[in-house]
Amino acid sequence: MTQKCEKRWRLTLAALLFLATVAQAATAQDGWIRTRRGEENKDLNAVFFADQKRGWIAGDNGFVSRTEDGGRSWSQQPVETNEAINDIYFRSRDEGYFLAANRIFSTRNGGEQWREISRFSPEEFGGAELELYSIRFSGKKKGWVVGSVSKRDVVVDSLLIYTEDGGASWLRQRAPSREELIHVDFTSDQRGWAVGASGTILHTEDGGRSWTLQRSGTNATLYHVDFRNERVGWVVGERGTILRTTDGGESWFPVAVPVRSTLLSVQFASEDEGWIVGRGGTILRSDDSGKTWLRQESHTKQNLYALFIDKKNGWAVGGDGTVLQYAR
Repeated sequence: MTQKCEKRWRLTLAALLFLATVAQAATAQDGWIRTRRGEENKDLNAVFFADQKRGWIAGDNGFVSRTEDGGRSWSQQPVETNEAINDIYFRSRDEGYFLAANRIFSTRNGGEQWREISRFSPEEFGGAELELYSIRFSGKKKGWVVGSVSKRDVVVDSLLIYTEDGGASWLRQRAPSREELIHVDFTSDQRGWAVGASGTILHTEDGGRSWTLQRSGTNATLYHVDFRNERVGWVVGERGTILRTTDGGESWFPVAVPVRSTLLSVQFASEDEGWIVGRGGTILRSDDSGKTWLRQESHTKQNLYALFIDKKNGWAVGGDGTVLQYAR
């Protein structure tokens, strides 16, 4: 090899190494990064951020952890339950709630202290067991919880309860379906949706005074609903089910996806950008308002149970204490 050729070869090699380094850095900066923040062999079932800095994750054995620096560090918070926490939700930086089995807990100081505010005993429901799955507030004082009523591990009725005094007291609202209800979402104090087993979608237009069934066109269990506004929304569920509506749920249309795994959570960061997580480490992304979805690399095979996404950051949590952070 001549001296000139050798010099050219070295320059080419250096350029390739530089491009590889840039590509590697770009991948590290724009993708999902996995860590373990929960307990080994235990599930994390919920994640919620009140703003860019303050967020919470929660899961099995009453595990709750908080970050105040955007996820760089986390501190576990003491709570008086060993039950699995199914959902955690904050109305502000300081006022939050979580659901564990048949109990509702609340904090008024960002999780420094949590206290039980309501418990539903089996005696109130003829000896049946209750499981509370999802909590959302539609206004300053009015909130909703959905779940199931079971006897000997068989679901016998749906559960739909509400508060009008900020959680001090809760009342049951009869739903037009006895199927298990798993998730609830409101876009205003008047309009809300709840989804659950056997393709169930419930809708209210009067602040929950009445609920009606919407035609989903599927018998698949539906695990999560997300509405961007009063007309545009998505539902996800088992066997790769994604449903989309542009008329407030008057009609729902299935969306083709590249997976058949069960999908457990959906959220849109903007009108165009949406994300879905599910079993087996499944992550899907859409950049066209949910019309099409592409699979993303999650670097894990753990089930991903919950998702929180905004314009700058994303978080997903799941099995074996898994926490995924999306860095743009």
